[in-house]
Amino acid sequence: MFQSINPYTGEVIAAYQKLSDEKVSKIIDKTHQSFLYWKTVPFPERSRMMHALADKLLEKKEELALIITAEMGKIITESVAEIEKCAWLCHYYAEHAASMLEDEGMVSDGTVSYVRFDPIGVVYAIMPWNFPFWQVFRFAVPTVMAGNTIVLKHAPNVFGCAKTIEQLFIEAGFPQGILSNLIISVEQSDRVIAHPLVQGVTLTGSQKAGRAVASIAGKHLKKSVMELGGSDPYIVLKDAEINNACKTGMCSRMLNAGQVCISAKRFIVEESIFDDFVDEQKVLLENLVLGDPMRKETEMGPMARPDLLEQIEKQ
Repeated sequence: MFQSINPYTGEVIAAYQKLSDEKVSKIIDKTHQSFLYWKTVPFPERSRMMHALADKLLEKKEELALIITAEMGKIITESVAEIEKCAWLCHYYAEHAASMLEDEGMVSDGTVSYVRFDPIGVVYAIMPWNFPFWQVFRFAVPTVMAGNTIVLKHAPNVFGCAKTIEQLFIEAGFPQGILSNLIISVEQSDRVIAHPLVQGVTLTGSQKAGRAVASIAGKHLKKSVMELGGSDPYIVLKDAEINNACKTGMCSRMLNAGQVCISAKRFIVEESIFDDFVDEQKVLLENLVLGDPMRKETEMGPMARPDLLEQIEKQ
């Protein structure tokens, strides 16, 4: 049993029963059948549905933002911005996917030579909780526009977001089975990768998870894409405007309560301005408004899970 727990209040929002292997296999079969149809749908029709999905996101952005904030604690203003970014992405690929996937002519000894981009089938996605809509949409939108279908294993603490995303695709007019959720364990995930109808896997997560997934994908000769984050330096030179440098650095580090793989992790400051930078940064941090992520005045909410907070405190 998986639980979705509000990290600010501790309230249990919902509980989700793990799917049986038999049920998982049926969902994959259905998603494959949807692929056989979806790959034949012309781009104008795909684009129409994707524009409709963008419109649906914007229409419901306040409601959807509440789901994000309740499940993983992101401040409400950031949750709204996340939904708006997803809508922008949908519109972008609705406009440009067809031209991106046009045949590309090439010079060769053949009479006619070209590169053709064909969909591969069912793609399995393992996605994290820190941007529960964006992480899914940035993968799913181009994948679906290219003619593929998706089975999604979202992080257990944001299954409510996952269910909502699946429903949004249906409300926008996409056929059933274009994006299907799998409420499964890590052990079951290995078997999904090995399933003969699953043609590829993508993961956004830790290096440890990436190594494990890539190893299984390699064993079964499945295509794989791993996005494993980073540890980004923030460099401040002596000619920088200190106040702006501090504000930008703080925003980068404190965005989403610091739970962002591309945030500023290491601050490298020229010695001649180091003390001024630290003093200014202290003032900004001391005035950062902490508290209820549902309040628009709040600038930083809780971390997404208690175990994550414990890990930080041990460092």
